[in-house]
Formats: sequence, C-alpha cells, structure tokens
Amino acid sequence: MKPNESLFSQPDNKIPVFVLLVSVYDDAGKEKECLKSLDELKKLAETSIDDDGHYSVFFCLTQCRKSPDTATFIGRGKADEAKKLCSGNNISLVIADGEMSPSQIKNLEDALNTEDSEIKVIDRTMLILDIFAKHAVTGEGKIQVEIAQLKYTAPRLTGRGINLSRQGGTSGSIGARGPGETKLETDKRHIQRRILSLKNELAELEKERAVKRAKRQKSGIPTVAITGYTNAGKSTLLNYLTNAGILAEDKLFATLDTTVRRLTLPSSREILLTDTVGFINNLPHGLVEAFKSTLDEVVYADVLLIVIDISDEDAKLKLEVTEKTLEELGASGKPTVYAFNKSDLVGFEDTNTFPSDVYGVSISAETGKGVDKLLEILDMVLSASKKRIKLLIPFGDSSAVNYLYRNAVVESAEYTENGTLVTALVSDKEIGACKKYII
Repeated sequence: MKPNESLFSQPDNKIPVFVLLVSVYDDAGKEKECLKSLDELKKLAETSIDDDGHYSVFFCLTQCRKSPDTATFIGRGKADEAKKLCSGNNISLVIADGEMSPSQIKNLEDALNTEDSEIKVIDRTMLILDIFAKHAVTGEGKIQVEIAQLKYTAPRLTGRGINLSRQGGTSGSIGARGPGETKLETDKRHIQRRILSLKNELAELEKERAVKRAKRQKSGIPTVAITGYTNAGKSTLLNYLTNAGILAEDKLFATLDTTVRRLTLPSSREILLTDTVGFINNLPHGLVEAFKSTLDEVVYADVLLIVIDISDEDAKLKLEVTEKTLEELGASGKPTVYAFNKSDLVGFEDTNTFPSDVYGVSISAETGKGVDKLLEILDMVLSASKKRIKLLIPFGDSSAVNYLYRNAVVESAEYTENGTLVTALVSDKEIGACKKYII
C-alpha cells in the first residue's frame, strides 16, 4: 500500500505535528482489518497530540508479511521507505500499530534518524499509556497509570542512555507525559522500589474503595455499571441521567476515573449508576492489571448497562471486544441491558428488531430520546430477579419500611399489634438488608 496523507485544513495559530503510522498484517485478506485498526490508532494519536497548540497530520505505511521483522518491526526495505517519507515530510513521530520490543524501537529509530533529524518511535501500548497519563485526574488514577508506565518502560530503557524523564508531569510531548515523578533513576532496582511504593499506596486506596463498596452493598441499593467500548457515550449518558458533570468529549478515553451517582427509576426504586473506564481492542495487559480495582466495579455490579455506538460501522466488533473483556474480568453472565447510543445519527430503530432475549433500546444520550424507555427496561430487569417475601417490622424501625418502599416493590403493608406486616418483591440485596424481619 502506498503511503497516504490525511489532509486537513490548517487550524488558525496551531502547529502541525507530522506523524507516520506503520502496521504489519500477516494475510492479504486482512488489509481492510488492518486499515480499520490504523484508523483507530489515528484517533488515539489525535487524542494524545491534539490540543490548543497543535494538530496532527498523518501518513501511513503498511506491509503484508508473515510476522513483524525481529529487527525493525517493518523490515529493512520498508524502513528505508519510511526514512525517505519522514525526511521529505518533516515527520517527527512514528507510531507502530502493535507492541514493539526494546530492540525494535531502538533499531527503527537508528534506521530513521539522520544528523539533521530526531524521530521518536513508539508503539500502540506506549500511546495508550500516554493518553491515560494525560487524562488521569484522581490520585488513584495517576498511581495506576504510573505503575503501568514504569512496568512497560523499565525494560525499554536498557542501552538508550536516557533516564525516566518520560514521567515528566502532565504536559510535554507524546511519550514523555506522566502523572508522577519528574525524574527517576534508570537503575531497575530503583524502578522496582518505586513500583512497590506505588503499589502500597494503591493498596491503601483500594481498601478505601472496598469499604465504600461494602457500604453500598450493605445499603441494599442495586448497582448498575455503565460499560462499553471507549467513546461510545457512557459519560454523556451518566451526565444526562444524573447531571454528574463529568468530562464527556468526542475522544478516546476522555474519562478514566470511576464515578458513582444515585438515580431514581420510574418505579421509584433507587439505584447506583457507576461509570467505568472504556475498553479498546488490544487493551494493554498492564493497564488491565493496574486498573483492576476500578474495573472491579463491573464485577460487583448487579446489572451491566453496555453502551454501544450504533452509528459506528464496527459496532458489532466493538461489542464483541467489550463482552470478551468483561468475560476476562469475570463479569460475564450478569443481567445485561444494551443501550444502542447515537441512534439520532443513523435513525432510530424499532426495539422489536432486537432478539427477544436481549434487553436493548435505541437512545441518544445527547438529546435524551429513548432514555425513558431505557429506564423502564432497567426497572424490568431488576424486578425479574425479585422474590416475594413477608416481613414483620417493629414499629420502632420505620426506616426499614421506608427502605423497602424505596428499593423494593411493596405489594401490601398491614399494621398489626406486633408491627408492620409487609409483603414485597425483593432482590437478594434487600433480603440481606432486611433478613432479620423475614417471617
């Protein structure tokens, strides 16, 4: 494939950053799949690079071969082609759509650089780490990102003659951004000490998160985790439903930190909505491990609300990635509701066209259309697992009666000489909260 430039009109007063995207695919029939992956890589790069002072201009170079070259990832011939492309177009950054070894990064940089140029080579994982570093806001998020960065960067420092200046605050060029220290020793023992220290800090924060989660579970209020592929509209939906006020942009991984908000459903049942970090194809294992405590929110949720960008031509593939990631986290098999978001961009569809065993509805989180129907479905799913029980609640514990009215379906309430006799449809959570009153 010949290199192609993505042409943009030059934004006013912005500096262009010229980027070369490279990819290797192992079968001629996978070229279309390769180009789609490159398009996602381009969006990732735009998220990392584009800001008030810069905009991106892209070139791409692909190669069909059985496996990436062990020396330069793209092979000597393509490396020479890339060198000419870089020198002729002022390209300063090369991004590989895959994970490169330390030697591949160094060898490709050596092959591309001249006396008059300094071209940086990074891979897909390093790019995603950079985006996470840019968007981490809370202390926990910053620690999680730094742990993943250090684990990934440490083996890639050998022989490069540089220190960990990539951990240089929240500003700087791509691949040089980090949430923590401005300078770390390159000695691996020091890096391991830093990782250990960060893990200890994270463990304390995880204890706090576990305590909060336990309190929520003890309250008996059902939890619904909003999950899905990155940029599907999860944060926009949470903002619409609860006025959460969290950042929602048309960018990949615009938000990373977990947000929990209370919401009242049409039946007057209260639930807790949890917004979680989005998924992406080939999400780096180090990030999954580092963000485990955050991703655990979907594991402990009562219902999963999977948001799908229905306007995306790859919506089905991205749903498969989401469901595969949920399975790897141990969160599959839960009651699930599908929100087919951004339906206003393609036209709303009749929900009867979805399989009968799928609770799905077309919505627009931006305009709110279809959201009322979504809440009704959530109500229905939460009620489906209810059990009918009878409880005798002493008059002195009216808070338990109020709790049932808020979180269960109270069918009858009769005042007797021994207390309030209540018949209600309840979930396992409400049973746990009111267990001592069951008769």
